[in-house]
Amino acid sequence: MKQFLFIILILLSAFAGNTLSAQVTKEDYAKADSVMQLRELVYDQVAQITWIDSTDVFWYRIKTRDGMKYQLVDAQKGSKKVAFDTEKLVEALNKALDKKTTAKELVLRDLKFEKDKNTIHFSFQSTAWICNLKKYELQKDTSVKDERSNDYWGGFFDEKGNDPVSSPDSVWTAFIRENNVCIKDNKTNEEFQLSYDGAPGDFYSSYVSWSPDSKKLAVNKVRDAEKREIYFVESSPKDQLQPILQKRDYRKPGDAVPIKHPALFDIESKKQIQVNSTPFEHQFSLSYLKWKKDASAFTFEFNQRGHQAYQVVEVDGETGAIRVLIDEQSNTFIDYSGKRYRFDLEETNEIIWASERDGWNHLYLIDSKTGDVKSQITKGEWVVRRVLHVDEENRVIYFNGSGKNADEDPYYLHCYKVNFDGSGLIDLTPEKMNHDVSFSKDLNYFTDTYSTVETPPFTVVRSSVDGKVLVELEKTDISSLLEKGWIAPEPFVAKGRDGKTDIWGNIYRPTNFDKNKNYPIIEYIYAGPHDSFVQKSFNPVSYAFSSLAELGFIIVQMDGMGTSNRSKAFQDVCWKNLKDAGFPDRILWIKAAAEQYSYMDTTRVGLFGASAGGQSTLGGLLFHPEFYKAGVSACGCHDNRMDKIWWNEQWMGYPVGPEYAECSNVDNAYRLQGKLMLIVGEVDDNVDPASTMQVADALIKANKDFELVVLPGVNHTLGGTYGEQKRRDFFIRNFLKQETPDWNVKTSK
Repeated sequence: MKQFLFIILILLSAFAGNTLSAQVTKEDYAKADSVMQLRELVYDQVAQITWIDSTDVFWYRIKTRDGMKYQLVDAQKGSKKVAFDTEKLVEALNKALDKKTTAKELVLRDLKFEKDKNTIHFSFQSTAWICNLKKYELQKDTSVKDERSNDYWGGFFDEKGNDPVSSPDSVWTAFIRENNVCIKDNKTNEEFQLSYDGAPGDFYSSYVSWSPDSKKLAVNKVRDAEKREIYFVESSPKDQLQPILQKRDYRKPGDAVPIKHPALFDIESKKQIQVNSTPFEHQFSLSYLKWKKDASAFTFEFNQRGHQAYQVVEVDGETGAIRVLIDEQSNTFIDYSGKRYRFDLEETNEIIWASERDGWNHLYLIDSKTGDVKSQITKGEWVVRRVLHVDEENRVIYFNGSGKNADEDPYYLHCYKVNFDGSGLIDLTPEKMNHDVSFSKDLNYFTDTYSTVETPPFTVVRSSVDGKVLVELEKTDISSLLEKGWIAPEPFVAKGRDGKTDIWGNIYRPTNFDKNKNYPIIEYIYAGPHDSFVQKSFNPVSYAFSSLAELGFIIVQMDGMGTSNRSKAFQDVCWKNLKDAGFPDRILWIKAAAEQYSYMDTTRVGLFGASAGGQSTLGGLLFHPEFYKAGVSACGCHDNRMDKIWWNEQWMGYPVGPEYAECSNVDNAYRLQGKLMLIVGEVDDNVDPASTMQVADALIKANKDFELVVLPGVNHTLGGTYGEQKRRDFFIRNFLKQETPDWNVKTSK
């Protein structure tokens, strides 16, 4: 017996020794990174489809085995030809460039053809060029200005910042003086003051709207609100030694917002016509004013604070009387930020309007005189995703939809056409794949590139009449990719928490996958309610996780309940409950996959994500510790009271109630049981970086162990190169139980 125990101890000691001595090397990391080069083995994939002005001609770029090529296609003639000689263009460029190039690197930006197709304009290596294609002579295009902007996305709108506005007949100019509306006679320069109640903090906007007949003026009077700013320190600026205190405009949930009151002025009498705006006081926003072509009225859109009411309102141009044309109501929220669509048909007094009033996102034809629904244009248990074009003359709508076909992935985009009365619905792209389309300006033709995560893209030209294929352009060549051992993602579907609803996602395996091994599972999570996020089109690698998978993990991604592009009920799960994040569905999905594939180890499940995905990553550890054991959370909005107002009130509601605290990772930090790494960009102006620091503070107060990585000078991020290195180290140590490289030891050459 003693001899048996001695042998067991020796074996355990040896096992422990092997575990401790096993190490992942820098070379292993470099090899994992090399998987990103697989995308270079994809050939003949169409990119940059661009229609030339109002013609039926377009160009596109493909990467061939010989280098980049540009093709010209005439959809009407059904012809295709080389747009220009890339070798000659490369030769011309190399005479003008300091840094030489090749045909394989010839990715032209902002490429435009002149009407005769003999001259092109483009940007290459940060310089704008003009090239005569007859002689391949180059000259710099000095007329092109660099229009790139570093403006902050969330800056407060300056209602006082507009220039004076001339009337359509050029007789008058409207302007703001000392917060009041004034007009000037452009012939005599005589000025008239139209309003007298404007004041600092309660002023008239400089964005005035003239009626088409120049007889009326509509403008919003704005009661301003206190402006919140966030602050952070840029510790290591590039151009100075001392740190810089940065600040950004940034309203948060519960903050006061500006309140707008529509106002109407008669130019002839120089008097104000009263508009009763009292019903619209409780607003999140009130849009700018839009006149009807006949000048009989103007409309505005009212978004009630809390997003449970959204209205299109008409104001009579003579009397100022108001009338609600469209009245959307919801017991949860109206997804104005993702699904709002309005198209005015003034010639026939109609409005095309998108609504989820029947539980699915569909189009309606509204009588703009009465507000009545003339017809529900689309209907059924599927959704309109995007209106592409409205053909007013033929009363036809072209749009993207998904979920209509019962026997395919409900997220696959198809292109449809339908008449205004709901008749004649046609799927112009019948292949059971994800479709990306681009229409000619006259709507006679469109290009269609379709693929799946497993099937490489095929690009064709179709007729807009019936979807008939007119020209087959390119079939993507992935033969070299397959020779290198690429493994396609596997779409996987399992039932959600209700036992009925299909939850769709993908399984990603490393290229050295061995079904006889046991793999930890890492979920790449983003559960924002504003969209769906799982890959549907072909892409051989993902910058976010392909290299991580190569180190010995299986990556999964799925869209759980609470995300968009399914039924309204599917999305409503998120309401006042962002901590849900679809986790009951995600856990069932992963368990179902592991039941089918025994090499997926559900005792080692981790997750990572950024922004809302960072919030969900930590939420998974806090609220589902029995399943998720480790996570890396980047730039998370860990408390929805700390994040941007529009996104969070859209889903969490207003006023700020107890559910905000219930969903807070800060307030629930004490629940942490698993392993956690927090990553934050020091100058993140998308999600206040203080949100991550408040989580860290709460974890410290709860005496929890965690890792914190602060990236100096970095904005909103998944982590970048250094963050990716830390994330790999984290999962390798915690799930593979192996040592990671000593990054402080220089590698010998």
